[in-house]
Formats: sequence, structure tokens, C-alpha cells
Amino acid sequence: MTKEELMAMGISEAQSEKIVQMYNEVINERFIPRSRFNEVNEENRSLKAAISHRDKQLEELKSSDADVDALKQQITELQEQNKQARKQHEADMEKLKMEGIIESTLAAAGAKNIKAVRALLDESRFKLKGDDTVIGLKEGIAAVKKSDPYLFETNEQRYEPKGMTGFKPETDSRRSGAGGGSAPVTYAQWCERFGDYSR
Repeated sequence: MTKEELMAMGISEAQSEKIVQMYNEVINERFIPRSRFNEVNEENRSLKAAISHRDKQLEELKSSDADVDALKQQITELQEQNKQARKQHEADMEKLKMEGIIESTLAAAGAKNIKAVRALLDESRFKLKGDDTVIGLKEGIAAVKKSDPYLFETNEQRYEPKGMTGFKPETDSRRSGAGGGSAPVTYAQWCERFGDYSR
């Protein structure tokens, strides 16, 4: 549900913004964000694969007829491989977590197209701090908002000049005589005479 969809149904812009804000608050309270779900799901899949791989390695060692020195060498190699796999897994999880934080922060900042804004961010400068903070992200978003503000929603009201009434056909002195004494014409009366061009 977006502000634009609500406005298309005839709800005012201010009301649409309030509805979207309330909707997002309820969703965040009651549901796990997609980024967090993906992170946990990926971690689960990765851990299952690692356990399966290690089980296979242990079975190979059990059935091996090699001498003690060869087994020690093989164990050392497997320990090193597991150490590298753990490092890779941690790096993957950190990247996945960071991506989730970046996307949710961009959504909260009103990015119209998260993928387009991410392309303008220098994510190589970002660093994950704890479980929910990305150092450098706020500054990056602020820089993109300054250089490309059209990529973000704004809360500013549309400018409508006051005191300017525009042209009134029936009260214009050139059409109603020198005195210009005719009464103003409503939009409905105008449409009766000349047709409704708004459709």
C-alpha cells in the first residue's frame, strides 16, 4: 500500500501519509522484516550445508585405511578448510545483514527506487557496527539526497500562489461591455455553455 495508491482512491495527501505511516508501524511491530527473514533463512541454509560437508569429511576419515601421520595431515587440512569456510560464512552473513539495514534505512528515508539510490552510494566505505548500525550510511544518504533529491519522497506541500484568481470570462470588461458588470460564472455554468473538457 503506497501513498499514491491511496491518493488515487480520493484520499487527501495528508491523510494518505498518515495511513501509510500507521500501516508501516503495525507491520514493523507484528511481522519480521523481509531482510531479517532472508538473513536467518540464508544462515540456516549455510549452516546445514556446512554440517553436511563436515559429516561427509568425518565419514571419509573413519573409512580411511591410511597411517596415523597421513590422517593427522588430513585433519590439519580439514581444520584449515573449516576455518576458511567459517570466515567466508561470517563475511556472507555480515554482507546480508548490511544489505538488509541499507534497504530498510533507504525505505524509511523515502527512497522512491531503492536499487537506483544504492547504485549512487559508495557501499565500500560502509562498515557494520553491532547488529543494527551501518557506519557511513546516514552521510551517504544525505549526500545522495542533496545531489539527486528527485529520488526521494518529500513532505512539502505543493506550491499554490495566493491572491491570484486567474481569468474570469464573463467578468472581463472586453466581453461584458465597458462597465464589466456581469456576475461571476461558476465552473458548472461554464461546462453547461462550453462543455466539460476535464474528461
